[in-house]
Amino acid sequence: MDHSASSAPTPSTAQGGAPDRAVAVEADPWEVQDAQGYAGDVSPQLAYQWWQAGHALVIDIRSDAEREWVGFVPGALALAWKQWPGMAINPAFDEVLQAALPSGIKALMLCRSGVRSIAAARRACELGIEAYNILEGFEGDCDTRGQRGALGGWRHCGLPWKQN
Repeated sequence: MDHSASSAPTPSTAQGGAPDRAVAVEADPWEVQDAQGYAGDVSPQLAYQWWQAGHALVIDIRSDAEREWVGFVPGALALAWKQWPGMAINPAFDEVLQAALPSGIKALMLCRSGVRSIAAARRACELGIEAYNILEGFEGDCDTRGQRGALGGWRHCGLPWKQN
């Protein structure tokens, strides 16, 4: 299944037509938000724009199982930050990241919800890489039913993704 980029994203709505809840990115989606220990937080839209312009590389830090079952971003570097089972930090993370990222290219860290990717962005910055966290991650926040996919995130924004 291929989900290509489409028109501008809209917030998800509850049954009554009102927004279910505010999307995590309330600031201008085209601005970088300040962060501690890494270059900053960016919206999925800004991350995609930088990536398409050749200024950055999307690094999907989710586990292989997450990418396989939930979906993935075609062309992104698949590099788990933590490995299943046990969710131990990937011992090859530093080496693979440094080898895969051309000099002067930003790293855009993507996880499920935009939380694990903060730690990966911090580690990349410790390695001398200009690294950003993609807010909301691939699936976004949980909605009122405790489900992901309807509130923010790469998929919800209509950006390219595939599912096996």
